[in-house]
Amino acid sequence: MHTMTPVACILGLALLSAFDAAQADEMLPITIVNNNTNDVIVTVRDLNTLAHTKVLVSQRINGFASIPVSVTAGADGTGHVRWTAATAGDDPKCGAKDRRGLGNNDSVHVYAKSACPARAPR
Repeated sequence: MHTMTPVACILGLALLSAFDAAQADEMLPITIVNNNTNDVIVTVRDLNTLAHTKVLVSQRINGFASIPVSVTAGADGTGHVRWTAATAGDDPKCGAKDRRGLGNNDSVHVYAKSACPARAPR
């Protein structure tokens, strides 16, 4: 009968922990798609990072165009982003949304169709 030594147990647990950490840090390719004819200015944050890292910052996306980005996979292996968008023209419209459960090569459709929130005077 074989018995497992404490060193073997610790090594096994360390390997399992390293495997779980590698899965959580995996990058997922996704595509940000402008769902309108109007150009939009888009910012996308990766909500699976501690600092909610911006993966796109005020990026102009032409009508019906797309931009590939990579986001961090969470513990469940999926991506989680929050995007904000504003039209690039004279008649400003805005949009924002959270998107969870993103997998490899998923698309996130962005749009700016609503009135923009008023900004407080500085």
